[in-house]
Amino acid sequence: MNTGTQSGQSLPARAGLGLKPEHIGEIIATEPEIGFFEVHAENYMGDGGAPHRTLSEIVARYPLSLHGVGLSIGAERPLDKAHLARLRRLIDRYQPQSFSEHLAWSTHDAGFLNDLLPLPYTNRTLAHVSAHVDEVQQAVGRRMLLENPSTYILFEDSTIDEIDFLDAIAERTGCGLLLDVNNVMVSAINHRLDPFAYIDRFPVERVGEIHLAGYDETVDGAGDRLLIDAHNSTVADDVFSLYRHTIGRTGPVPTLIEWDNDVPAFAVLLAEATRAEAVLDEAALRRDARFSRRA
Repeated sequence: MNTGTQSGQSLPARAGLGLKPEHIGEIIATEPEIGFFEVHAENYMGDGGAPHRTLSEIVARYPLSLHGVGLSIGAERPLDKAHLARLRRLIDRYQPQSFSEHLAWSTHDAGFLNDLLPLPYTNRTLAHVSAHVDEVQQAVGRRMLLENPSTYILFEDSTIDEIDFLDAIAERTGCGLLLDVNNVMVSAINHRLDPFAYIDRFPVERVGEIHLAGYDETVDGAGDRLLIDAHNSTVADDVFSLYRHTIGRTGPVPTLIEWDNDVPAFAVLLAEATRAEAVLDEAALRRDARFSRRA
């Protein structure tokens, strides 16, 4: 399958932040040392107004990652052509260094569900999702990244392991993968799996971006630990340990701190980005040392 054209640029292998409206004035005034900013595509699909004025100022200063939440790539129904057209206009306007979406669905019949829902991993679903990913890439004219989900249930009719499912989609379509380390931890704890074993099997050569976020914790009906992908707090220590392990496999990869709910002062987000940046710097030093020894 044809992946379409690519932007010719990529995000720097640094830490980035989600761009929040309440922080834009401070960011423009102080120009903090941040690798990139990420926005949700659906927040900028209008034709004009303040959102575009401020985003234009950010893009003049920083690389941009565009993250979709509304394509519903896993849905049974066809992709929304009008949504794809709006997305193409947005990408053409800002030329983001990265575009990504979720392995999930959120539409059914004429309705839109305000959630990212999981899929059964079957050969039928694999063919269906791969066709949708290819359609997206053709429509927007570039390669996309597909994000691994956070899940709370498993399907009895799944016949393909999640990692193999993602790898097969990438192989069929030429898309890249967005590795959300917090999602790995959430899903692994909820399903009694080993998150480090998941990372050890993941096809890291396909990873174009990493996400980190905070989770909420409760217990299920059986009294077992249950994690919720909440995006409302600092990155938990166990997720950060898993991130260090991940970067040990991938080397430096653009890393986003996601914090979408109960958004704190910008200084708090900046501290989280600095924490991730230190891990990336350590990985870059190890890589450079290896190259020096070979020379």
